[in-house]
Amino acid sequence: MRYVYVIERAKDGTYSAYVPDLPGCTTSGETIGEVKSNIGDAVALYVEALRENGEPVPTPTSVTDVVEAA
Repeated sequence: MRYVYVIERAKDGTYSAYVPDLPGCTTSGETIGEVKSNIGDAVALYVEALRENGEPVPTPTSVTDVVEAA
């Protein structure tokens, strides 16, 4: 399964990411590269925990696009 994730820059200059289809699945890092590296592990651990607890793994439903500001 392929999940969308969103990266945001914090006021202190660090970065965080979250997965809209997996509530509470987040990670952070000093750089965008670090966050991109960490998010795969975060998703894997999240899905593993769901399965271990007998909970359903959500089907990915989020999509992304970009809009230009006028």
